[in-house]
Amino acid sequence: MKVNVYAAKTHLSRLLDRAARGEEVVITRHGKPVARLTPVEQRRAPRKLGALRGKVRVAADFDAPLPKDILALFEGSR
Repeated sequence: MKVNVYAAKTHLSRLLDRAARGEEVVITRHGKPVARLTPVEQRRAPRKLGALRGKVRVAADFDAPLPKDILALFEGSR
């Protein structure tokens, strides 16, 4: 949504509500974009180390070289 500076000043509260719901609001001056209202990303709580302990298994050969036929698919040589 694009709005001019005058409309943005007049309806700032409504525009903030729209931005908070995820809508991008572009403020223009003389028809040219000068600012963008977007929602602020909410900070997540820090991840707890070891939260998946005992729930994830990594195979002993997870970093072994790929078979040649599969490697060729990744490299686009097939």
